[in-house]
Amino acid sequence: MPMSICAKPINKAIVGIKTMVFSATPDYCKFFFLVFFSLSASFSSASLSFNFYGISCPSAEFMVRNTVRSAASNDPTIPGKLLRLVFHDCFVKAGGPAIDIPTGRRDGRVSVAANVRPNIVDTSFTVDEMLSLFSSKGLSPDDLVTLSGAHTIGSAHCSAFSDRFRKDSKGMTHIDASLDSIYADELMKKCPAGRDSSITVNNDPETSLVFDNQYYRNLLTHRGLFQSDSVLLNDERTRKQVEFFAEDQESFFRSWSQSFLKLISIGVKTDNEGDVRVSCSGSND
Repeated sequence: MPMSICAKPINKAIVGIKTMVFSATPDYCKFFFLVFFSLSASFSSASLSFNFYGISCPSAEFMVRNTVRSAASNDPTIPGKLLRLVFHDCFVKAGGPAIDIPTGRRDGRVSVAANVRPNIVDTSFTVDEMLSLFSSKGLSPDDLVTLSGAHTIGSAHCSAFSDRFRKDSKGMTHIDASLDSIYADELMKKCPAGRDSSITVNNDPETSLVFDNQYYRNLLTHRGLFQSDSVLLNDERTRKQVEFFAEDQESFFRSWSQSFLKLISIGVKTDNEGDVRVSCSGSND
């Protein structure tokens, strides 16, 4: 994606995200993003606005929308990858529902690798660990359950859930009692001992290319891919919302819109607080 798509460079990191839904068949990607990534994501909404580039670069969103749409149609795994990037971006510094996002974000001037791991959820986290991290970002337990629904699309490497199995001389053994045994067998077949490290598995074994509430239905049948998924059903602080979303997709979509806006409002930089990077790989200093 080009850094500048107008005569005057615009802030590529910026702008925010709009989600839209395709009405096409399930084998086509039904969920995609119009994305101008924020490389630094408390909220200063007064400096953000809708259609921020309407005057300076009116074709910006149109061009990016078409670029992402084309890429997603050729590779249906792209939406999940973009969504994962947004989560990591917003937490470190930063489907179904259509969400309008205020734009005008700036790129951060600091990017430190050591800041990443302490600021993202690990797939082995307990509910206490996830709630602690979410609370530090101004997010609630309801936000945790809602935003975990992002696992309705995307994929993961076998190493992300390998702690649910034990490797021995006979191969892989299922050791996590919270995981459905049939599903565990399927995962061990896809991720055998001595596997290729590049192998990935769909987060949602049922409707991996559709942004829907199937993730929560999977949790009710103990088919959550990560340990951090399964614990949501086993904890009284989060179980009821999991059960509710499993029954009511529209309520999940409404909650998603609200929680996602909160997520991408974390640590937003505007005006002189950040830069319009000349190169995405580093600050302008």
